Amino acid sequence: MIRPYPIILMHGGGFQGTEWFDTPDGRPGWAQRLVEAGYATLVIDRAGHGRSPLHTDITGAMGPPFSYESAREIYFPGTDPRHTQWPFAVDDEGALDDFVAGYGPLPADLCASQTMDADRIATLLDRIGPAILLTHSASGPEGWLVADRRPSLVRSIIAIEPMGPPFATIPNIGQMTWGVAAAPLAFEPPVQDATILQASAPGTYRLPSLTDVPILIVTAEASAFAAASPPTAAFLNDAGGSATVMHLPDHGVYGNGHGLIYERNSDAALAPVLAWLASNTEVSA
Repeated sequence: MIRPYPIILMHGGGFQGTEWFDTPDGRPGWAQRLVEAGYATLVIDRAGHGRSPLHTDITGAMGPPFSYESAREIYFPGTDPRHTQWPFAVDDEGALDDFVAGYGPLPADLCASQTMDADRIATLLDRIGPAILLTHSASGPEGWLVADRRPSLVRSIIAIEPMGPPFATIPNIGQMTWGVAAAPLAFEPPVQDATILQASAPGTYRLPSLTDVPILIVTAEASAFAAASPPTAAFLNDAGGSATVMHLPDHGVYGNGHGLIYERNSDAALAPVLAWLASNTEVSA
């Protein structure tokens, strides 16, 4: 490894760490490409997903299973003709079967699950030292929460279309009660009531833990989730953060949906992210 900081890959939704290893059509995924770029790369499975045990005494009750309808709506091409990079045909039911097979439910208590995941990843940082966090979708809030717990150990955060926008209610998942997360963050001045936070003018409450953490939020051309990212970046910046939105078409990468990390042009989608890392995380080739 030639880079000074490892990257921790945090999977989205009800999926698992395998989303980083390879693509649905069998090509190397971002985990392999990051290793090839010189990064020590750690792939986690959040509690209750993938290799991590599913035990409701630990995770709490689980929510509804991830449905075929949700998979098709979120990932497969729909009404937007710009979505051209999904690796399978829209009507390929076998591909849909295989894709959904990797999914499971999320814990029903979004606040508790985000808290648990953030605590555990913070403990991982205590063991390995400073690292870069790379999140996707539902793990996005956990990036902010981990940095809130260990600001000196998070060198940067790259969030691929993180869950949002601020204070949103996500159907069948939960509410972003504390703006960019369902779980509490350490605002200054301290705030005990999230409704006060939501009603306050932007910038009233700050997040000192994020002041020195470079943040990149990546959005795709044809994803319905892309619209949530600029308000998320604005919330973080109003709170004292330094978040930049990277819209992939602005970097010559077109045709992607929410699954941009494993669509046909996944290597092209990673290229501007690697360039940002080289410029913003004290990483040199």
